Amino acid sequence: MKKRILPTLLALTLTISLLPSALAAPAAITDMAQVLSALDIMTGNENGDLMLSRRVSRAEFTKLIVAASPMGENVGASTTVSPYPDVPYSHWAAPHVEAAVAAGYVNGYLDGTFHPDEDITLAMGVTMAVRLLGYTDADFSGAWPSGQMTLYRNLNLDEGISIGQDSYMTRQDAMYLFYNLLTAKTKQGQPYLTTLGHSLTMTGEIDRVALINAAMDGPVVMTGDWQSKVNFDVNTATVYRGGNPSSLGALQANDVIYWSKSMRTLWAYSNKVTGLYQAASPNASSPSAVTVAGKTYAIETADAAYALSNLGSYKTGDTVTLLLGRDGGVAAVTASSSVTGTLYGVVSAVADAGYTDQGGSTYNAKTVTFVATDGNTYSYPVDSKSSFKAGNLVQVTTASGGTAHLSRLSQSSTSGKFNGDGSKLGSTPLSDDVEILDVNGDGLATRLWPSRLAGIALDSGDVKYVRKNAAGEIDRLILNDVTGDIYSYGVLTSVSETDLSALGGSMFGVYQYDVGGVSYTYQMATGILNQTVGPVRIEGNLYAPGKISKLNSVKLASVDALTAVATDNTSFPVWSSVAVYELSGSDYRLSSLERVRTGYTLTGYYDKSISDGGCIRVIVAKEQ
Repeated sequence: MKKRILPTLLALTLTISLLPSALAAPAAITDMAQVLSALDIMTGNENGDLMLSRRVSRAEFTKLIVAASPMGENVGASTTVSPYPDVPYSHWAAPHVEAAVAAGYVNGYLDGTFHPDEDITLAMGVTMAVRLLGYTDADFSGAWPSGQMTLYRNLNLDEGISIGQDSYMTRQDAMYLFYNLLTAKTKQGQPYLTTLGHSLTMTGEIDRVALINAAMDGPVVMTGDWQSKVNFDVNTATVYRGGNPSSLGALQANDVIYWSKSMRTLWAYSNKVTGLYQAASPNASSPSAVTVAGKTYAIETADAAYALSNLGSYKTGDTVTLLLGRDGGVAAVTASSSVTGTLYGVVSAVADAGYTDQGGSTYNAKTVTFVATDGNTYSYPVDSKSSFKAGNLVQVTTASGGTAHLSRLSQSSTSGKFNGDGSKLGSTPLSDDVEILDVNGDGLATRLWPSRLAGIALDSGDVKYVRKNAAGEIDRLILNDVTGDIYSYGVLTSVSETDLSALGGSMFGVYQYDVGGVSYTYQMATGILNQTVGPVRIEGNLYAPGKISKLNSVKLASVDALTAVATDNTSFPVWSSVAVYELSGSDYRLSSLERVRTGYTLTGYYDKSISDGGCIRVIVAKEQ
């Protein structure tokens, strides 16, 4: 059975930021290399070269066997014992050969030698591998290696390996063998990976992200002699910053750094937030979370917890800068005077909020809450006479003195059409770290990724703000309700409208609708919507919407998570949060694409044309 690497999101933010792709090898081999290097079984040289075409000696393969065994981390770099005459204690492989022989994974030759430099055959390598699975020579009948090779095939250890049993193994053959070994069943019936302290997913797949997380050390903040805290030469590392391939020279002061020695990789993150330190929870004696600028963040490190505790340097009422790690937790805290920067966004609400000053006294202040282009929500106290309101574009600038200042953002615009993958607007490229926000005049906002805008044409009225970096790339973009992704989509399940105007009375209506499996009721005391049951777009508060409007329909011939094809062969993009309902009689029941893919007649509902950012928002399925 073919084993697959677990498909992952983050694919998006988290996965992309964790998984290096700089190996000059096919994708499947790259995936295996990431897994085996994360487990410190098989790694490349200091330049990341896996040397896959090179043959493997008996000594080298023995070291791989030991590294793949439960005792791998406990084998030292030297020994005082010479396990074989041709493997003296001074030989680089002596500790590995000694450990492998003691564990029963490998034997020497009948003449008492080991032949460490001899190229290893597939049969020899398979014999060692099945011993890792708990099998001994007593489990096989007949002449060696017929039983071992039969088990090798039965356990699917041969996937990707085409050589015969007497052929010499290359490092690529070894890579396939050890990768296949991880999901093979041991003699006791458990996946081998579990003997190394890891688990497979419920579907029996290798969770690459979990393995790399386990292999990752850190964080450390890039200040002072930070390189001395990393346990390998960072000049040889593959570097990622903010999830994108980067370089050591591109790292900046106060970046939060994680690393893996076995993968020879650094991951750097530059997310920061500056604002008033409002509260610590559960208490300031032992904080596990902190509220700054209206948002609460988990504390990731002991150093950050100490700094924010009542024993540390920072107290409620201080203006601080949190340095955030890869999961958005607080990796470190620094005085805001050491950090500068600007946030851009749209005001979502203005209201009074409570604060605690440096003396421990509480007070209320007019507070602006806004959604920034990074997708996070922040709150800042402002002067009581300020005129901010929902829908205003704002910026928060942290000056060199440490003060965070919120002000109105002057609008700017551009126009053009995004290319096929959303990486360019007209002839202008988007930066690798671009932040895009789609907003409306009421302060509703959602962050977009460039791929969402592929093929969409913008005129000047579609853009509220655009900023370019020093390279002339767009790195901040605020759109004027271009995609419609800020709204809710569902199904009107019941409509009751009464019109008594002809009798001198009034019009009123009661509407029930389902959004994501949750039912809502909206009553209009005066007026009606003139709606009928079916898929709709709901703008504003789901309990008291500002507008409910019908969606356009199209019969579908096929659909997957990305694309719907109509019966006339027209293709429509499918919204990432598409709602799927089964319709039986007049009853709508929330379902899924997987359930209705066959045996159903499908109708897709979209809000506007594809070129204007429209996509399939709701799919209704009827049994055939």
